[in-house]
Amino acid sequence: MRTGIVAVLLCLFAAAGVFAAGDMKGKQRNDQPIIIKSNELFTDNATGDATFTGKVVARQGDLVIYSDRLVVHYADKDKEVDKVEAFGHVRIVQENRRGEAEHAVYERRLAKITLDGGRPKVFQGEDTVTGEVITYFVDEEKSVVTGGKAGRVEATIKPRGKGQNAGTKP
Repeated sequence: MRTGIVAVLLCLFAAAGVFAAGDMKGKQRNDQPIIIKSNELFTDNATGDATFTGKVVARQGDLVIYSDRLVVHYADKDKEVDKVEAFGHVRIVQENRRGEAEHAVYERRLAKITLDGGRPKVFQGEDTVTGEVITYFVDEEKSVVTGGKAGRVEATIKPRGKGQNAGTKP
């Protein structure tokens, strides 16, 4: 599978400030403010959670995460972000890349991003990959897409030609 099709997974939770993307844009983005808009915000110092609900839009630079609810879990000791979860109508958009699922989670200690629920799908241009669970291991720069009860893994990769008319009949 082409690395670019899951590149959106690299950036999935950069908007939450939990890890830096490897490219220059990612570094520039992480220097930008994170703006989260929602209908409500609930914080719980006892559990170390912050929950944004209602038409949540988290934006940092050119990366935007949309969801019904976004929960930021902080680690007990250092108050660093431990895990970020997005629930309901999750859509992650950056330029021509987009990821969609009903649930997404970034686990900082495992450096792992998981999209699940609602037959998650990742798009880059016209290329797509779909499965029951899409997992990206940040440190290894590897991904695993698994099928399940709803169906097998499906990838659509459009050929890239040298010219606009590549692949068409004369």
